[in-house]
Amino acid sequence: MMQEVLPLLVFQTDFTYMEGAVASMYGVVRSVSRDVEIITATHDLPQYDIWSASYRLQQYVEFWPKGTVFVSVVDPGVGTERKACAACTEDGYYIITPDNGSLTHILRKHGIAEVREIDETVNRLASTRGTSVFHGRDLFGYCAAKLASGKITFEEVGPAYPVQEIVTMPVAEPVFRGTDVSGIIEIDDPNFGNVWTNIPLKEFQNAGYAFGEDVHITIEVGGQTAFDEIVRFDRTFGNVAEGKPVLYNNEQMNLSLAVCRGSFKKTYGIGFGADHIIRIGKTNA
Repeated sequence: MMQEVLPLLVFQTDFTYMEGAVASMYGVVRSVSRDVEIITATHDLPQYDIWSASYRLQQYVEFWPKGTVFVSVVDPGVGTERKACAACTEDGYYIITPDNGSLTHILRKHGIAEVREIDETVNRLASTRGTSVFHGRDLFGYCAAKLASGKITFEEVGPAYPVQEIVTMPVAEPVFRGTDVSGIIEIDDPNFGNVWTNIPLKEFQNAGYAFGEDVHITIEVGGQTAFDEIVRFDRTFGNVAEGKPVLYNNEQMNLSLAVCRGSFKKTYGIGFGADHIIRIGKTNA
């Protein structure tokens, strides 16, 4: 008889590997079941940055097998009244996370069919009830391990509550006025220093732009101009000279800015956030 294949268990946190948090969290999973495969997405999310946690989930969830269980823990409100939840997306993924805004992008991109509050009386690690500051280990990791191993069903996680009550953060929408396009720098690529906008490639091309042309880009940060240059819009980094900026479409099919073999973020001092406004126009406008 063929052995049942258990769902994968994928973790992202802001814990880092500088001390024992990740090891103890994974140890709890192994104590529940040695058959659940643990995968690390990242433990280097920016500290307390719920926005990054939300964005990174929607960056990769769709590429995993349906039924995969994801644990996302960026939890500055750990131990407070915020809900600890498990969400089932409309396309069949499970997200175990604090309900603090971390489901914002998943809700928009995948939809959420059902959300349940984790019942701590049965789905919390009993031996650690004296502490309220490590729910990644004691609640989220433990409950996710029980769910992925089949020791509990999704319905046994805890009571359901309305999807409409999920905590979300505001998400800016790009604006198109003819060939004048504006949006925000939504996130960065911290390793290579690229910055990603919320402007979709398809809509940008529909506004009259084509690969290979030069465009006028300005970026304002907190109302102050931080970048004002003519930049090549092209398919990839190597289509401009080394050290030159390029506007390209990233793997999320949104417009992004890079420096060929360099860091746009470091070169121009550009971060990300709702106050990072990018405007793009024709050079002959």
